Amino acid sequence: MSVLAPLAPYRRVLALPRVRSLVLVTLLARIPVGAASVALTLHVVLTLGGGFGAAGALGAALTVGSALGAPLTGRMTDRHGLRRTLLVTTLAQGAFWLIAPSLPYLMLVPAAFFGGLLSLPLFSVSRQSLAALVPEDRRRTAYSLDSMAVEVSFMVGPAAGVLLATQLSTRVALLAMGASMMLSGLLLYVLDPPVRSDAELRDAEGQAPVPRREWMTDRLVVVLVASAGATLVLSGTDIGIVATLRHAGELKWSGLVIAIWCCWSLAGGFVHGSLPRSLPALALMELLCVLTIPVGLAGHWWALALALIPAGAMCAPTIAATGEVISRLAPAAVRGEAMGLHGSALTAGLALGAPLVGVVVDRSSPTMAFAVAGAAGALLGLTGVAVGRMRSRVAGVQVAAR
Repeated sequence: MSVLAPLAPYRRVLALPRVRSLVLVTLLARIPVGAASVALTLHVVLTLGGGFGAAGALGAALTVGSALGAPLTGRMTDRHGLRRTLLVTTLAQGAFWLIAPSLPYLMLVPAAFFGGLLSLPLFSVSRQSLAALVPEDRRRTAYSLDSMAVEVSFMVGPAAGVLLATQLSTRVALLAMGASMMLSGLLLYVLDPPVRSDAELRDAEGQAPVPRREWMTDRLVVVLVASAGATLVLSGTDIGIVATLRHAGELKWSGLVIAIWCCWSLAGGFVHGSLPRSLPALALMELLCVLTIPVGLAGHWWALALALIPAGAMCAPTIAATGEVISRLAPAAVRGEAMGLHGSALTAGLALGAPLVGVVVDRSSPTMAFAVAGAAGALLGLTGVAVGRMRSRVAGVQVAAR
């Protein structure tokens, strides 16, 4: 077997029309998104003279806005097309990031909420377009490639944000965010990737809109909850790494350990995308959770980096698998809203994990951070299964009553 054989599935996907340009543009466009949170945090702490609590509240406002806005912009894309959505969100991002440096903290918080509400729909558009451009039998590879691109952008973005904020100023960093967001929106507007395939467009002609109750199936609910559980574990692991290394007096190695953790995720995503078959999304998510629990037993930075291998290898495959399942379950006419809900679920998990694990670290020990993150994520996934079954039973009772 050729050493290049594992690359063959990726080469076939990238050879499809418009896929390569879509992957490249969305990868670059996500870099300022990865830098946004750290840039706002440093602006509050270094320029506005606030504390990390105030910075956290500002980040929460941006996160909540993003979670609420993703399905709304997805629905706008479904009904009015991608370019109109990009026009609205690009102008909104430009307005927020360009005026943010001049706003006092009390005005910056509500502005961040509305800025999040009209975020560029980069993640949902990328996955929605891949579903339109890539045949179903190659989507595992395509979504794995997308997840790996996310890892790369979130490795580069925060580092770039810190560099701009510390070497120049936080105001320059925020202005750079605004310029980058507007350029990203412009590039996507020019690229105008399709959100439905030609066959899906033909099938949709003359059809009435699909009611949400018809496509919001029990399985889709389970996948959304599993998505939130996965990112809950990821954000909790992030906090756990920093807390563990601070406790060990090795805080200076935290950036390296997080970068290594991302590399394990990239490797896992690469393998996942090259496989003809994979474990179900929920199984991958539960493996991610269970394999995270014992990581806290590592006491030094190098041991922590090694202990993260099994769980890290599950990160990108889990995110890719959940996106792939949703692309199959959601009808093309509402795929934008469904992918927006997927983005909201991912964001909600990120928002839940950090404070949950932070409280545990403050009241217990860093060792418990990983155990609590893994257990909470696994419990959330099982809760999703229980909710899905309960919905099925209720629906069955209603049908029988008729």
